[in-house]
Amino acid sequence: MPTRVVDGSRQEDEQLLELSIRPESFAAFVGQEKIKKRLLMSVEAARMRDEALDHVLLAGPPGLGKTTLAHILAKEMGVSVITTTGPALERSGDIASILTNLAEKDILFIDEIHRLNRVVEEFFYPALEDFHLDIIIGQGPSARTIRLDLPKFTLVGATTRSGLISAALRDRFGIRERLDFYGEAELLSIVRRSASILGVKVDDEGAAEIAKRCRGTPRVANRLLKRVRDFAQVNKAETVTRSVACEALHLLEVDEMGLDKMDRSFMRTIIEKFGGGPVGVETLAASLSEERDTIEDVYEPFLMQIGFLKRTPRGRMATKLAFDYFHVDKAVPPAKPGQKFLF
Repeated sequence: MPTRVVDGSRQEDEQLLELSIRPESFAAFVGQEKIKKRLLMSVEAARMRDEALDHVLLAGPPGLGKTTLAHILAKEMGVSVITTTGPALERSGDIASILTNLAEKDILFIDEIHRLNRVVEEFFYPALEDFHLDIIIGQGPSARTIRLDLPKFTLVGATTRSGLISAALRDRFGIRERLDFYGEAELLSIVRRSASILGVKVDDEGAAEIAKRCRGTPRVANRLLKRVRDFAQVNKAETVTRSVACEALHLLEVDEMGLDKMDRSFMRTIIEKFGGGPVGVETLAASLSEERDTIEDVYEPFLMQIGFLKRTPRGRMATKLAFDYFHVDKAVPPAKPGQKFLF
């Protein structure tokens, strides 16, 4: 089925990755078993009634498969999918032009829907509930309203920050699912499947090493696999073994827990500069020269998942597990200006 892309803001590497190894059916999609069952049930029921699928909201950290599930839903329903992002929809006319080009039962996928402009969001409500748009023509006393009837479509929204979605918009989604981080066994299956598609020879121990260090995230697993493949090819290793994978991941500065250079810098900043916390996220962002959204969306979810970080009303705090991992016995006093890290 055709896929129409409205906003082409994705990086080229991610586009190629999606095209080559993205699963195209629920059967090929690894993990999120309960979510898959519920979505498949909804798809089958909609097909039996010959109706459009109810609106779907998919939440969770980046890289867990929200975009993939949106495309699978379109394929299972036998319809087209239009893809865009919340920030790309700046005016109500943007929504109108997209919605009027939808066919019956088509899927409109909006990534980062929590960043949807509030004016655009309110303009969107009648389309989601009653499948029509009220457009004002003209200004002042001569202004008049034209009602445009829309085909019954499905909105699939993806968000990493479900708390930023207004209650009014959230309530208009009949299906709401939150994706969780993947287990090591599931990630091992994903690495093996991707390796087969990409033509990478990898043994069980090599695949397991990659799966162990990918932060519970399929997108990271696929990215690391491609970089390990590059390392193996340059070093003329015919098969990715555990030793080859370890060497490659060491070069990438990804440690045994899957922490990369930025993760370690993040935790060291809390432990070394701020005595283990609590410390505000804005202070951390300034200390690391990083955006607050990146810290909250990319780094913190995994660090909390593995028990290294906790959020409190007073700020972020490192846990005992983090102190143990970095070989620090107890919270140290904040560093003096110019003092170097101890580890």
